[in-house]
Amino acid sequence: MSAHTASPQNVTHDASHQLNFANRWKLLTVFCIAQVMVVLDATIVNVAMPALQADLGFSSDNRQWLITGYALAFGSLLLLGGRIGDRIGRKNLLKLGIIGFAAASALGGLALNFDMIVIARVLQGVFGAAMAPAALGLLTSVFHGHQRDRAKAFGIYGAVAGAGGTLGLILGGFLTQYIDWRWCLLVNVPLALVTVLGAQKFLAKDPVNRDTRIDVLGAVVVTVGLFCLVFAIAFAETHGWVNGLTLGLGAVAIVLLALFVAQQRRSKHPLLPLNVVVDRTRGGGYLSFFLVCVGMFGIFFFVSQYLFEVREFTPVQTGFSFIPMTIPMILVSTYGTSLLLPRFGPRNVVVAGMAVAALGALWMAQLQPDSSYALLIAPALFTIGLGAGTVFAPAIAIATNRVHESEAGVAAALVNMSQQIGGSIGTALLASILASSSAAYGASHATAAAGVVLTHSLQVVFYTVAGVYLIGAIAAALLFRAGPLEADSDD
Repeated sequence: MSAHTASPQNVTHDASHQLNFANRWKLLTVFCIAQVMVVLDATIVNVAMPALQADLGFSSDNRQWLITGYALAFGSLLLLGGRIGDRIGRKNLLKLGIIGFAAASALGGLALNFDMIVIARVLQGVFGAAMAPAALGLLTSVFHGHQRDRAKAFGIYGAVAGAGGTLGLILGGFLTQYIDWRWCLLVNVPLALVTVLGAQKFLAKDPVNRDTRIDVLGAVVVTVGLFCLVFAIAFAETHGWVNGLTLGLGAVAIVLLALFVAQQRRSKHPLLPLNVVVDRTRGGGYLSFFLVCVGMFGIFFFVSQYLFEVREFTPVQTGFSFIPMTIPMILVSTYGTSLLLPRFGPRNVVVAGMAVAALGALWMAQLQPDSSYALLIAPALFTIGLGAGTVFAPAIAIATNRVHESEAGVAAALVNMSQQIGGSIGTALLASILASSSAAYGASHATAAAGVVLTHSLQVVFYTVAGVYLIGAIAAALLFRAGPLEADSDD
C-alpha cells in the first residue's frame, strides 16, 4: 500500500471541498448576503434614528447607544468568533450566527422601549461577530487554490463589503419614509431565512478541528481590551478625546492588547497565531482595509449630515445620493481588480486606489453651503467610490492569502475587525475634529448661520480624510511586496 494513501478524514475533506467548489458561485451569494446583513446594520439605523427616537421616546443623548451597542459587541468578539469557527466548523458557526442575528433583529423590530432595542442591537453585534468571520473564512476555503475564480470572488465580496453601507442608507431611508422604521431591523429576518437555507443546501460540512483549542485567557484579555478600545472611541465622539474616562479606557485597552500580544507569543494554542499578521504584505492588507474604512464610514456619516441639515434632503433622497459612489465601487471591485491585480500587482493597485480616493476627498473638501450636487458632490463621491473600490478587493484578498486552512477563521475575523474598528475610529475621530472646528469657527464668526459653520467644519473633516488616504497610499507602497499576488499554499 502506498505511503500516501489518504485517510478517511482526508477523503471526506477532499469530497467536501469538491462539493463546495462545484457550488462555489451559489455559496458566494450566500456569503455576500451574510456580509450585507452585517454591514447594512452598521448604517441603516442612522437614517431611521429620528423616527425611532420619536416612537420610543428616548433622549438625544441616548441615541449613540444604538450605534455603540452594536459596535461594542461586534468589534470586541470578532477574534473570538473567528477562532470558535476554526474549532466547531465554520458552517455550524455561520448558521448559528445567522439564526441568532435574525432573532435579535426581530427583537429590535418589535421593541417596546429603549432598553429593549439596545439589548437587541448588542445581540446583533454578538451574533454578527460569529457570522462575519465564518462567511469570509468559508469563502477563503471554497476558492482555495483557484486564483482566477478567487480574484473574481473577492472582487464581488469586496464590492458588497464597501457598498453595504450605502445600501443601508438607501434601504433605511425608503423603509423609514414609506413603511415604518421597524422594518429597518425586521428586514434581516427574510434575508437570514434565505441565507441559512442556502448554506444548508449548498455548503458541505466542513471539517471540525477538535484539536483547535480555545485560549481562554487570551480570549478574555483581547475581548476586554477591544471592548475598552471601542467604548473609548464611541465615548470620545460625544465627550471628547481628553475626557478622563476616554483616556482611562484607552490606556486600559492599550495595556490589555499589549499583554495579549505578549501572551500569544508564549501560548501553545494562541487565539491569534502571530504568523497571520507578521507577514509584511498581509499586515499591509489589514492596514489598507482599516484606513480605507476610516475614511469611508466618515464619508457616509458626514455627507449624510450635510445633505440632511444644510440641503434638507429627505431620508430617501439622502440614501440615493450615494449611488454615484456605489456604482463605481461595485464595478471596479467586481471586475476591475480581477483584471488589474494580476497585471500590476497588489502594491500598485492599492497605492493607486488610495491616491484616487484622496483626490475625491480633496474634491469634497471644496464643499459650500450652496454647492451643486450634480457638479461637486456627485463627482466627488464617484471619485471616492472609484478609489475605495480599487482598494477593497485586493486588501481582502491579501489579508487572507496563503493562510493555513485551520487559521482561515482568524484571518477573516481580522479583516472584519479592520473594517469595524476602522469605521468606529474614523467616525469618532472625524466627529471630534468636526466639533472642535465648529467651536473655533463659531467663536470667531458669531453671526454665521449654522449651515455655514457646519460646512466650514466639514471642509476640515474632508481634508483629514484625504490625509488618511494619502497615508494609506504611502503605507501600501512601503509594506506590500512588488509583483503579483503569490499563489495560495497547499496547506
